[in-house]
Amino acid sequence: MTGGRAGALVGVDWGTSGFRGYLLATDGTVLDWVASEDGILAVENGSFGAALDVNVGHWLAAAPLSPVIMSGMIGSRQGWKEADYLDCPTDIGVLAGRLTEVAGDSGQVAHIVPGIARVDPDDVPDVIRGEETQIAGALVGHGTEIFVLPGTHSKWAIAEDGRIVWFATFMTGELFAILCRHSILGRTMTGDEHDPAAFHRGLNYGLAAGEGRGGLLKRLFSARTLALFGSLPESGTRSYLSGLLIGCEIAEARQAAAGRLTDDASIVVLGGARLSAAYVDALARAGMEASVGPADCAAHGLVRIARAAGLIGG
Repeated sequence: MTGGRAGALVGVDWGTSGFRGYLLATDGTVLDWVASEDGILAVENGSFGAALDVNVGHWLAAAPLSPVIMSGMIGSRQGWKEADYLDCPTDIGVLAGRLTEVAGDSGQVAHIVPGIARVDPDDVPDVIRGEETQIAGALVGHGTEIFVLPGTHSKWAIAEDGRIVWFATFMTGELFAILCRHSILGRTMTGDEHDPAAFHRGLNYGLAAGEGRGGLLKRLFSARTLALFGSLPESGTRSYLSGLLIGCEIAEARQAAAGRLTDDASIVVLGGARLSAAYVDALARAGMEASVGPADCAAHGLVRIARAAGLIGG
């Protein structure tokens, strides 16, 4: 990170537990970046304008006319100001036309990207907020594109000719954390080194959840019984559980997508390097070709949305 550098756009990916800011050129080049733990839950008394200045104020001082665009949980009900949820299907142009404005402490106007909502066939709503911007940054823009965004709440999304037409959420990461920290399964775990053999055993058992021989609730207890009878080392229980949950996620995603996720589907994984690699491995073993998407796709998405909104040229 450097200070006092001028750029065309300041982009912010502002989540629940972290803040990531980008100084961007009009062509999407990341000129500079900053990261902090100033997620929305860490900002006291709703002082989001002050937090913005602390993190990116040096850029705005150097180029006060640079527009600011933000995405993520900063636009949630717990954030600075609640931004709309747009109906799915939608695209970059529609997102750009529904930005929500907020004013910073220094008078700087910032624009928040809306989220997206859809209702599944059981009349249950689902939402994404922040991931739409990552997808916007990774889109090729033609044909069918499938994205997996692993994390606390893993998202699967399908785009057709640059338009997001379907998505679904799976609470894989959060469930993994809860089970490791607060369940009897976690009590048998020793160490956190990755065990590929244990991961793949769990993955295969999780993938079989799609074959009608019991779902996740039945299969979870295997993380205890395999270790109890010496079929799984305690040092591998954590990796086994991770594989089991990811396998069940893939099986459920195939079912939820109602035939759209075929074995010849090409999938792009958008996430951290270690988790993305695990998902690429898991998807390959499920017979689905996958690759890791571009770095800083949130930054590129913010540029594309800002350009479509007329905040920058190019």
